[in-house]
Amino acid sequence: MVAELKKLKCGKIYEDVDLKKITSYKLKGKAKCVIIPNDQKGLITLFDYIKKNKLKYKIIGGGSNLIFDGDYDGILIRLDKFDHLKIEDTKIVVGAGYNLIRLALKCARNSLTGLEFATGIPGTVGGAIVNNAGAYKSDMGYIVEEVLVITPELEIKKLYNRDLNFHYRTSFFKENKDYIILQATIVLKRGKKDAIMAVIEDRKKRRLMSQPLDFPSAGSVFRNPVNNFAGKLIEDIGYKGKNEGGAKVSEKHANFIINTGDATGKDIIKLIDEIKEKVKKEYDIDLILEQEIVR
Repeated sequence: MVAELKKLKCGKIYEDVDLKKITSYKLKGKAKCVIIPNDQKGLITLFDYIKKNKLKYKIIGGGSNLIFDGDYDGILIRLDKFDHLKIEDTKIVVGAGYNLIRLALKCARNSLTGLEFATGIPGTVGGAIVNNAGAYKSDMGYIVEEVLVITPELEIKKLYNRDLNFHYRTSFFKENKDYIILQATIVLKRGKKDAIMAVIEDRKKRRLMSQPLDFPSAGSVFRNPVNNFAGKLIEDIGYKGKNEGGAKVSEKHANFIINTGDATGKDIIKLIDEIKEKVKKEYDIDLILEQEIVR
């Protein structure tokens, strides 16, 4: 397969990649093949080949929301080359592969407000849109005007905010995985740079105090149920500090699972399954996983 992919000359190909290098959990495992397409043409060429040969694949951004259950024997695609950025007044056109935190800080320094919530969310713009990433009662759905995509028919098309079905930590792309985000148009508002930076600094301090940022993790594990908090429910069932192999429910914030050094995807998945089962039994609440398990 890799030899055939190289013949396509669609981008850079890496073989037997250590998953620790491309995921925030830094779990044990290997990816058979990682491809970084050169451009739109290369990406379409790659997907034409993938679809014709019915190959297993996944597009990943910063790897910040993924739990790999062991080795991945398909094709991982990273849109690192899709990192263009153009700011015109309050409108931003940005590539799907652009780092979200970097974008949020760049906008803040340009006195643009509305993206402050993203300064603590790792990953890429594309991944943030797919998951409708958010914090502090805001999310991507409030600021994304339109996206440029490749459709399942390998055509380039614009989709508008009204088409994207943004809801809490989900979007149109969660249910339509064959659509590939190329770029987004984001609309912000003018603000005062000092005030924007003050908000960002305050939230940074709060994150450092409340989140286990000194260990590999993938952020919040579960969505917060309506009128409740996943972290509190996990704490109430006695799972704060619970270990499974190298995985541990954080003692700092129970809705984080951390890698203490040698965790596997199976360790984390076992903790997730146990927590869901016990919360359901105790409170009749179905916790919804915010992270994605990749097999």
